[in-house]
Amino acid sequence: MDRIWDRDAEDTTVREIFDELSAQRDIAYTTVMSTMDNLHRKGWLARERSGKAYRYWPTLTREEHSARLMLEALGAGGRSDLVLSHFVDRISAEESAGLRAALRRLTSRKTPDGPPGAEGAAP
Repeated sequence: MDRIWDRDAEDTTVREIFDELSAQRDIAYTTVMSTMDNLHRKGWLARERSGKAYRYWPTLTREEHSARLMLEALGAGGRSDLVLSHFVDRISAEESAGLRAALRRLTSRKTPDGPPGAEGAAP
């Protein structure tokens, strides 16, 4: 998935990914093809026929995937309030500022009918 997420192109083929990988290591074309087909069946990649080949593209961004993993970890890690507390204790000041900014954006989107000036209020 990293190879596909790192590409500038919106979609890619097995051949393009194979060419990138084979320039760095010995790998079989069928291995790349099978892996991309498996990712498609699991819902990670969408595809569309283009001639004899398929063009693939990710169904989620890297960030959306990371958020899904975080949500799964939050749900599986015991008490979610304690999991969040331990998480926040370990993030950097920059990450903490980013988290506060994201919470402000989400809060302002969810309360558009609130009192004037509430959009910038901290949660």
